[in-house]
Order: sequence, then structure tokens, then C-alpha cells
Amino acid sequence: MMKRTIIYVLCMVWGSWLQAGAQEYGVLCEDTCSHIHGIDMSHYQGNVFWETVGDNTKMAYVYLKATEGGDRIDAMFERNINLAHRYGLKVGSYHFYRPRVDQAVQLENFKTQCLPGEQDLIPMIDVETMSGMQVDAFCDSLMKFLELVEEAYHQKPLVYTYRNFYNKYLIGKLDDYKLMIAMYTDEEPVLADEHDIVAWQYTGKGTLTGVSGYVDKSRLMGRHRLRELRFRHH
Repeated sequence: MMKRTIIYVLCMVWGSWLQAGAQEYGVLCEDTCSHIHGIDMSHYQGNVFWETVGDNTKMAYVYLKATEGGDRIDAMFERNINLAHRYGLKVGSYHFYRPRVDQAVQLENFKTQCLPGEQDLIPMIDVETMSGMQVDAFCDSLMKFLELVEEAYHQKPLVYTYRNFYNKYLIGKLDDYKLMIAMYTDEEPVLADEHDIVAWQYTGKGTLTGVSGYVDKSRLMGRHRLRELRFRHH
């Protein structure tokens, strides 16, 4: 009896450890669910083995970091976009927004890398910092940039941000934009104003065959489909 009890307790501890480990490393529903999953990549992942990713992943799309601020270009962008296309993923490009940098300068930087002919998905703007600005000034800065991006690419960009950042600073500001929301919990995110969420980045510690280190993983929410993010070529 004592032996069986000890084995039972050990099994419970082991099971809890495995569950915690799965959550920590971003192993959620992708192997069993019907959601449409994707990733985002930048130079932080180093040299990605895209052939391996293409052959061994259920990821349908990838957003690649192209630029940041007024003059930064991601060192791996050109290699990543060429190989991601070659091995079958739908590809979009994103820009990390710096609120204090002139919007027109940032747009020109993004345009040097985000070439329409290479895009399967609408541009994404990564919004994570206010750079010390007051809320109103920050929102005015961001909206001006989003409008410039729309004018340049003839379609509204996807906006990426964290749930808490949105709830604190962006409620009511992005009603006309599709959102990718980052929140690293088991529960699906809900925004304070109940704005619809197209995609949920559910982990920053995902793993993927062909990639060393962690990978940001996301999935489409509800009934949303990848075609809603399709880049319209004019």
C-alpha cells in the first residue's frame, strides 16, 4: 500500500512537471487543434534552417522583422524572406515603431525592405513602447504613421501589441484596424473594449525544428482565416 502511494505521488509530481514544462516552452494546442498557426522571426533566431521548418512544421505563416525606427534594418530579413517563400510559408513583414522618430523617415525605411511584390500578408506594425511620450502625443504619432503606411501600401496594416499595453493606452484608437495581440497565458485574450482580435501571439518561448532558441508563436482567433490578412496587389 505504501509503495503504491509513493508511486502515485511521484506520478502526480511528474505529470505536473510535464504540464508546467509544456506551458513554459509554448507547447499548446498546435499538434492537435484546427487553428491556423504562425510564427514571427528576426535576427534574434540567427540562421534558421527554413527547409527543415517548411518540412516539419504546421506553421502556415510567418511575419519577419524588416525594420525598426528610422534606420535599422534587420540583418536576417533578406535571407529569411527568400527562404521562407522557397519553403512554402505565407510571408508578411513588420516594422518596430519608434514613436519619437519622424514618421515619414520610418516609412521610407520600411519601404526599402517591405517590397509589395514579395508580400503574401499585409504589413504589420509592432507597437510596444511609448518612448516616454504622453499618451495623447503617442497616439497622435502612431495614428499618423499608420495612415502613412496605409497610403503607401493601399491597405491598412495589421497592428501588433500586448494586451495590457492596448488596454492602458490604445482603447478606442484602433477601431478600424486588425489586431494581433500578445498575451502569454493559457486563456485567450479579451480586450477591455472587446475589440475583435484576429491573431493571438500565445507564447514567446515556442520551439520549432530548424530553429535554435525560442520562437514567438501565434494563431488566428475564432473564425478568422489567413485570407483576411492577404496582401492585395494593385
